Amino acid sequence: MNTREIAAMIDHTLLKPETTPEQIIKLCQEAREHEFASVCVNPAYVALAARELADSPVKVCTVIGFPLGANRPQIKAQETELAIREGAREVDMVINIGAAKAGDWQLVEEDIRAVVAAARNLEKEAGQIIVKVIIETCLLTDEEKVKACQAAVNAGADFVKTSTGFAGGGATVADVELMRKTVGPTIGVKASGGVRNLEQARAMIAAGANRIGTSNGVAIMAGLTVNGGY
Repeated sequence: MNTREIAAMIDHTLLKPETTPEQIIKLCQEAREHEFASVCVNPAYVALAARELADSPVKVCTVIGFPLGANRPQIKAQETELAIREGAREVDMVINIGAAKAGDWQLVEEDIRAVVAAARNLEKEAGQIIVKVIIETCLLTDEEKVKACQAAVNAGADFVKTSTGFAGGGATVADVELMRKTVGPTIGVKASGGVRNLEQARAMIAAGANRIGTSNGVAIMAGLTVNGGY
């Protein structure tokens, strides 16, 4: 894979609560420069990021029900709709983790389906919307990870994603491999949380990830340059 192909897998991310508008503007500038897939920002900054990237192929991604996943499905659906109307073209939703731990997979699937439906309802006017489902792997057993991925596929999501980065653990090669095995070749897998350099990004891609969520996209690109490509 060449530098451009790696860049096209990166969601350039800034989700810290203390993030300022100036930092979002810088994030967008970096994403333009490196031609990343998207910037991933909190919902309050979707409109700003959309303005900054209006004439760019870089997409605006936002997070839904973040970081706990404990909102009602109706709230997640409304949050999704507002984000899309403000310019988001990718949404990364957090599952109802408590429902997953309780084995209520019907509720987990209904929760995801509410977000997927909200996104699909706006595609005629907004264009394609990509829905990614954060299963928060560090809080689940392997069996629960498999069932969460299956729920995402059943609900019509486009991607499954490892982590929020706010629950004490991030992506691992083993989890990415398990998720890819579970969803098969047609659903995306996003490795997010703790991917800090080129070596880690390479490992996630080799394990089956086709999107990397990271706040270290510039460092990964620097690693590619230093190492003469990938």
